[in-house]
Formats: sequence, structure tokens, C-alpha cells
Amino acid sequence: MQIVIIGSGNVAYHMAKAFTLKGIPLAQVFGRNEKELGKISEELNIPYSTDHLEEADLYILCVSDHSVEEVSKIITKKDCLVAHTSGSLPKEVLAGEYRKSCFYPLQTFSKSKELEYEKIPFFIEGENEKDQKILFDLASKISERVMESNHEKRKYIHLTAVFACNFVNHLFSRAKEISDSQDIPFDYFLPLIDETVQKIHEIEPKTAQTGPAVRNDIRILQLHEQLLKDESLEIYKTMNHSIQKMYEL
Repeated sequence: MQIVIIGSGNVAYHMAKAFTLKGIPLAQVFGRNEKELGKISEELNIPYSTDHLEEADLYILCVSDHSVEEVSKIITKKDCLVAHTSGSLPKEVLAGEYRKSCFYPLQTFSKSKELEYEKIPFFIEGENEKDQKILFDLASKISERVMESNHEKRKYIHLTAVFACNFVNHLFSRAKEISDSQDIPFDYFLPLIDETVQKIHEIEPKTAQTGPAVRNDIRILQLHEQLLKDESLEIYKTMNHSIQKMYEL
């Protein structure tokens, strides 16, 4: 099966790498950013192009959500399967006469960070059982966790991921701003962060909650508020209010 990856960003890089490491040949990586495509091509030994899209049986679109529909229009082959990698979009957003599908890896991707691809959950959706099997078999060569999922369920999977990953990482960034402002090395907090994440492998997040808000320690909450300003103060108040409401304090 001829496979082409469209895109040159984080997801495209890691999908190309995952396929390559598992011995799945790619006919091409295609996109607009020649510099990034060149890096992928050189590292993984995959042909690339910015102006000639190879014929393929499967095209995997690894582009931003707002670009999926427009980019999908460049595929004019009718007897092929096209998959986007978005958690939030329906397969019908793909604008072509080909077979439409989704190949969604539930992970945060950065080119500089190595990943254990076999642990990444993949959620796949096709128009029929044959396409479902093609995608399921392909994903299963990369990952040990492959599930079928329709768009309605996938929307909530992606929403949960935003809370569990993107928001949490933003809080790390805000925490580092505070530590940097007082010349406190952020490394001091890494064991705490690691333990917080590790703990929820064994304990329900709600049960694992600690801190002044869950204890309703008004004195500490007010002290912290005096140390903060602007966005960080608003985040602090909002988070504490949410915690207190969850525990009915």
C-alpha cells in the first residue's frame, strides 16, 4: 500500500517516524514548508515534495484543524482513502470524492521529544468495514492501543485531552513564571510534578486532590492572592473556586 503523509509539523514528523521505525514504507511527505520537509526527509530517508503529490492508496493529513478542509482539496484521486488526524473534526470535513476517514493519535507531539509510539492510543473511523480494517491494521502496527471511535465520541476525547494536557501545561508555564520571578529553579518542582502525574495512575484524580483549596484554608488562599496579579491571580481564583465547588466547601 502506497502511503503519503501531508504536513511538515509535529504530528507529521512523528507519524512519519512511527511508520519508519515499524518498517512501514512511505512514498512521500508532502507540504509547503520545504525546510521542515527536508529535515524529515533527511532523518527518515523519505522522499518529499512541495509541488508534486505522489499517487497513493492512503493519504494521511497531519495539518492544523483549520487547514484540513482546504488542504484536502489538493487530493484529486477518487479511488483512494484519505484520513485526517484531528480529534475534533468529522471525517466529512474532507473535501473530495475519495473515501473519508480519521486516524487520530491521542498524544501531545513535539519534534524534540522522543515518544513510545506503541503506548499512544489511536482512534480510527472509516466509511465502511473495509476501510476500518485498513486503518485498524495500520495503527496496530504502531500502537498496542487502537480503538474505533465515531466523531461524537472523539469530540469528547479531544476535549478531555485539552483539560488533561494543554491546560495543565499552561499551568506549568505560569508556575515557572512565578519561580523565575523569584530566582527559584524550576527543577525544584519536577519531583512534585512527576509524583502528581504518577499518582493518578493508581488513585482517582478527585481522591488525589490536595492543597489549601480542598482544605478550605482561607488564610493561605488569601496570602497567595496577595502575591499574585493579573492573569495568574485570575487563574488562581478560578481554580480554587472550581476545587471548592467540586468538594462542596
